Amino acid sequence: MRAVIVDCAIYRDGRRTEGPADLSDALAEARASGDAFLWIGMHEPTDKEFDLVKQEFGLHPLAVEDALRAHQRPKLEVYDDSLFMVLKPVTYEPESDTVTADELMVFIGDSFVVTVRHGESSPLAAVRQRLEAEPEVLAHGPTAVLYAVSDAVVDRYIEVAAELQVDLEEMEAEVFAPARKEGRRSRRSRRADRAGSAAEAKQPTAGPPTAARIYVFKRQVLEFRRATGPLAAPMARLSSAGVPFVHERSQPFFRDVSDHLTRANEQVEGLDRLLSDILAAHLAQQGVRQNDDMRKISAWAAMAAVPTMVAGIYGMNFAHMPELGWVWSYPAVLVLMGGTVYSLFRLFKRRGWL
Repeated sequence: MRAVIVDCAIYRDGRRTEGPADLSDALAEARASGDAFLWIGMHEPTDKEFDLVKQEFGLHPLAVEDALRAHQRPKLEVYDDSLFMVLKPVTYEPESDTVTADELMVFIGDSFVVTVRHGESSPLAAVRQRLEAEPEVLAHGPTAVLYAVSDAVVDRYIEVAAELQVDLEEMEAEVFAPARKEGRRSRRSRRADRAGSAAEAKQPTAGPPTAARIYVFKRQVLEFRRATGPLAAPMARLSSAGVPFVHERSQPFFRDVSDHLTRANEQVEGLDRLLSDILAAHLAQQGVRQNDDMRKISAWAAMAAVPTMVAGIYGMNFAHMPELGWVWSYPAVLVLMGGTVYSLFRLFKRRGWL
C-alpha cells in the first residue's frame, strides 16, 4: 500500500503534521480536531490497493471506477459523501514537439483530500510544497487543495499554448516562405530561382512533407483541446455557489482559474483555426505549382510538336512531293523548324510559362 501512496499527511491550521500510519486513525484524528484534514496522494493504484481508501473514506463506486480506469474527460461529479473532479495535466516535449496529456483525479470530502494521478506528469508535488509554504491558504481546508491543483493545471495549459504558438509561427514562416512568382520577372531573379531549385534538388529529403507535419501538429492541438475544452463546465460550476464540500467564499478564486482557462481555450481554438488556414494555403500553393509545371510541360510539348510534324510530313516517302527536288529544301526545313521552335520558346518565356 505504501508503494502507491506518494505522500500522506494531516494539515492542521494550514501546517503539516505527521499523523498515525493507519488511514482510519488518521482520518478520525483529522475529523476530531475540526480544523484539520487528511491529504493522501496516490500514483496509479490497483483495485486492491485502492480498496482500503474507498472503504475508509466512503467513496462512490462509480467515482472509484473512473479513478482507477482513467481515460476520462475532465469533469466534476458530486456524490453524497464526496466531490470528484477529473483534470488532465499536459506536458510539452520540445525535442519531439509533442503534447502529452495525463490524468489527475481529486476527491474531497469531510476533512479529507485524495489525489490519484496517472502518468508521469503531475503538478502535485509543486502544489503541495507551495501550499505548505502558505499556511494561510492551506488553512481553508480541502477547497484550497482543489483550487491550487486546478490553478496549477490551467497555468500549465497557458504555458503549453505559448510553446505551440512558437511552433506554429515557425511552420507558418516555412509554408509562406518567398517562392517563385508568376508573370514576367527580371532575368537575374529567374536565374536565382533556377539556382536555388537546383541546389534544393541536390539535397536529400529531410523529414516528412509539409502537409504531413501540419496534420501531425493538428493532432497535437486536438490532444490539447481534449484536455482544456471539457474543463470549462466544471470550472464554471465551481465558480458558482452551492457546490457541496467547496468553501462558500472560494468562488472568486475558482472564477480566476476559469478566466485563465477561457484564455487557454481561446488560444487553442486560434491555433486550430490557423493550422487549418495554413494547411489550406499550403495545398493551394501545391496546386499552383502543379499548374505551373503543367504549363511548362505543355510549352515543351508544343515546341517539340513542330519538328515532329514537319519530319512526319517528309517521312511519308511519296515520289511526287513539293520541294523534294530543291537544292536548299533540307536546310530550309531545318531553319523553319528551328525558327518556329525559337519563336515559341520566346513567347512562352515572355508569358512566364518557362
